[in-house]
Amino acid sequence: MADKDYQPTETGQADAPWLSVARAEMEREVEEVAGSGDNPRILEYFTATSYVAGHDEAPWCSAFVNWCLRQSGFEGTGSAAARSWLAWGRGVDAPMPGCVVVLWRGSPDSSQGHVGFYQGPSSELPAHIDLLGGNQGNRVSIRAYPQERVLAYRMPA
Repeated sequence: MADKDYQPTETGQADAPWLSVARAEMEREVEEVAGSGDNPRILEYFTATSYVAGHDEAPWCSAFVNWCLRQSGFEGTGSAAARSWLAWGRGVDAPMPGCVVVLWRGSPDSSQGHVGFYQGPSSELPAHIDLLGGNQGNRVSIRAYPQERVLAYRMPA
């Protein structure tokens, strides 16, 4: 699937088409099922990756980002690894609404990470940014993350 042509406005305020998909998933209140059950919607997100998840407890932030992009006609990384997004698309110097944000998790040098869509600076916490993503509190949600954890801001090439 070839990427569609996407050009944000000069101020970065164009609504990236994958954000509409992500917001719709948040409105559906997609979340993990506690206990031995699994949310089939979360397992569906993994169809946009090469990873076959058996349970909704598997880390699914990257699967969510891949799925949202695919639903809007864009190619993601196809990987369930959050840090796979470091090599995807093109880097942008300053974040813009809808850009993919890659964060470190554990420590900056670990292989662990988190990925989501940039929403803007946090209105509640200084030096934090708001991300719309999957597997944030075991659900699709908007959460604040420290800016110091940002590894990259990425957009489709």
